[in-house]
Amino acid sequence: MNEYLYLCILNAGYAECHADWNWKNVRSPFARIYYVTEGEASVEFDDHVQPLRRGYLYYIPAFVRHSCVCDSFFAHYYLHVYEEPQMGDSFLEKLEIPGEIQGSEVELSLLRMLCEGNPNIELPDYNPMTYDKQDYLIESLRRSKTIGLARKVEQEGILYILISRFLKDATYRDTPTARFIGETLQYIRHHLKERISEDTLARIACMSRDHFIRMFKQTVGMTPMAYINMKRIRLAELELITTNRTVKEISQSLSFSDSSHFINMFRRALGVSPQRYRKEHQVSAASPRPDSLTPGASPRRGDPRREEIMNFEL
Repeated sequence: MNEYLYLCILNAGYAECHADWNWKNVRSPFARIYYVTEGEASVEFDDHVQPLRRGYLYYIPAFVRHSCVCDSFFAHYYLHVYEEPQMGDSFLEKLEIPGEIQGSEVELSLLRMLCEGNPNIELPDYNPMTYDKQDYLIESLRRSKTIGLARKVEQEGILYILISRFLKDATYRDTPTARFIGETLQYIRHHLKERISEDTLARIACMSRDHFIRMFKQTVGMTPMAYINMKRIRLAELELITTNRTVKEISQSLSFSDSSHFINMFRRALGVSPQRYRKEHQVSAASPRPDSLTPGASPRRGDPRREEIMNFEL
């Protein structure tokens, strides 16, 4: 079992909300940690509602759809955590992690130190439709990798202490569906730049092809090929932003049948061609800005519209 855990901080800050922390159907490629300091709110999941209470820490896993509800004053520290899966399957996805634990002055002091010492990682807006956009996520990841060594060690030290509080009472998942998802998704991650067939994935899952496709869609929310193509498009975005490789080279490296197929699929997914996408991101790619947010600036209040939010996996 892979027991490597690589985490980085995308955003962290302190937020005071006045009945304006209301967002529907949020689903993000990163986990969230909250520490409630005043007031109360709630998070609605498909199968239960989690009240958010003063003095408690909360954990929301990546890719879990939820809605935030707040009808009064609510103050909390927030932390967005991205797990880097370069060692294979996600480690956190293998665990049943408690969603609520008792906080203490220790965790509160750590979060206060993290946020006061790193004002540049505050959210520019509380609205998930703003910070869940792919360009902002990529910029946040880039920023996390360009900070100085001392600050990086401090940030990650605080992060691992906080996540350890939840892992203390975590247990391993052990269900047929979890094993099936873990094995097929791990294979996809390891062979994403190679040709992958649904027949191969079905054999790994020990299912017939049709049954496998139904189970995969039921669990992941899309067909296996749609998931594979989505992951490849995300890789293509990073390649276009961070390298000088040609569109043809990127297409070939990701096992698309030809450049035209890749360009059409990229345009359908993002609304622009790969060439246009690269041009739009040239400035930020050439000049990474680890302090792109104004130090000390207070996050702006988001418009509490209750809309469907489309998020992307990196």
